[in-house]
Amino acid sequence: MLDDLRALLAQVPDEALRADYDDAIVNRNLLGKPTKKTRELARRHLTTLYGLDPGNPLFRALRRLWPLDAVAQPLLALVVALARDPLLRLTRPLVLKKQLGTVLPREEVEHCLAQGDPDRFSAASLKSFAQNASGTWTAAGFLSGRVRKLRTAPMVRPENVTLCLFLGYLEGQTGQRLFSSSWMQLLGGALDELETLTGVAARRGYLVFMDAGGVKEVRFPNYLTADEERRRQEVAGVI
Repeated sequence: MLDDLRALLAQVPDEALRADYDDAIVNRNLLGKPTKKTRELARRHLTTLYGLDPGNPLFRALRRLWPLDAVAQPLLALVVALARDPLLRLTRPLVLKKQLGTVLPREEVEHCLAQGDPDRFSAASLKSFAQNASGTWTAAGFLSGRVRKLRTAPMVRPENVTLCLFLGYLEGQTGQRLFSSSWMQLLGGALDELETLTGVAARRGYLVFMDAGGVKEVRFPNYLTADEERRRQEVAGVI
């Protein structure tokens, strides 16, 4: 739902509350949906994927980074969706293990989604879910092609590195471990390339990054409230 997310965040102010997003989608129809039902569906799907709630630290981080670089937006959206959508997360290992330039058939995605519970979805639902998941990975740059999907490398910007580091931080990781988190692995690329992008992000004020003698420290000033930071340290689970 990248186009809808872009339209919504472009028209709703940064300080908006959860109710303001609901009002913008359903009552004011800022996304231009043809019926009340489709507006409600859009509201539900966008809320499920992205939160649309300033009380959620992951959504606040997305909102903070979103306007800084339009090129980074598809990958920002994917990362948040992966954090919140367990069905999409099922397809992550399948996509990432594919070599660049190789084909990812829809049937492989369907098989991936059906693993563990073959009777969970109907054939029609599996096909739809597989197409939607492939479309999501395509929008973020991991796949290309309309029907025949080829594995490609996404465009990674400092904003993307910042969000992935922040997700690792929310999970309780610090220092060097942040650079080996599953979120940073999602981005691909060599460690020195990711560290270079982190340095760019630090110079732009997205985060604080210090590297002295191989000892790394990454901090996120004003990303979390004092209570969220306390809970992060206690349970590492504020997503």
